[in-house]
Amino acid sequence: MMNLFGKKKTPTSTVSATSTRQATDPQQTVVKLRETIANQEKREEHLQKKIDQIVKEAKLKMSKGDKKGALFAMKRKKLYEQEQDKIANVKMTLETQVISLESAAQNAMTFQAMQAGTKTMAKIRDDVGIEKVDDVMDEIKEEMELAQEINDAIAQPIDPLLMADEDDLLAELNDLETADLEAELLKPPPTAESSFSLPDAPRNELPALAKKEEDDLKALEAELAGL
Repeated sequence: MMNLFGKKKTPTSTVSATSTRQATDPQQTVVKLRETIANQEKREEHLQKKIDQIVKEAKLKMSKGDKKGALFAMKRKKLYEQEQDKIANVKMTLETQVISLESAAQNAMTFQAMQAGTKTMAKIRDDVGIEKVDDVMDEIKEEMELAQEINDAIAQPIDPLLMADEDDLLAELNDLETADLEAELLKPPPTAESSFSLPDAPRNELPALAKKEEDDLKALEAELAGL
């Protein structure tokens, strides 16, 4: 809607909502209260100046013998002092509100932080979950078992003889020893000639020995002939 000056009017509901938000904002409310306290203090200082002026006026009138005028001035002084008392009470009320509001705002912030922490913990619990943890632990165990199997497979000996059964090897050795013993028992007993036979002389030495004897004989004949 447009008013008489051509400006668009702000809807009443919008103004009320804005005022409500401002009124319920703790920080803005504290600022407003402190501004009100400052205004009360200014008014209190103004009243004190008035009282000081009235006291001077009452003293002046008493010095001039105007007792009635002095009493009237003192009555005005009392009124101002009563107003100061009211201002002091208002200031006390406002200060109490400020303290209470700041405490309430702090409690609200603490509650919001705790609520946010609780929601975060709940979300983490939902994201993780005991079932998911169990699944992860099972997967870890499975991977560790597979890794151990791989290590065992890599550590296996390559030489196939190392994998032979020791019992089989011992049985084979016993069979060989038994066969040797049977062969030894089946040999014929040795004869007397074979027992006392002389070793054969090396054949390659006989021609040399015969030629040496022949040469010795010729030398002996020549020596005899010379005699």
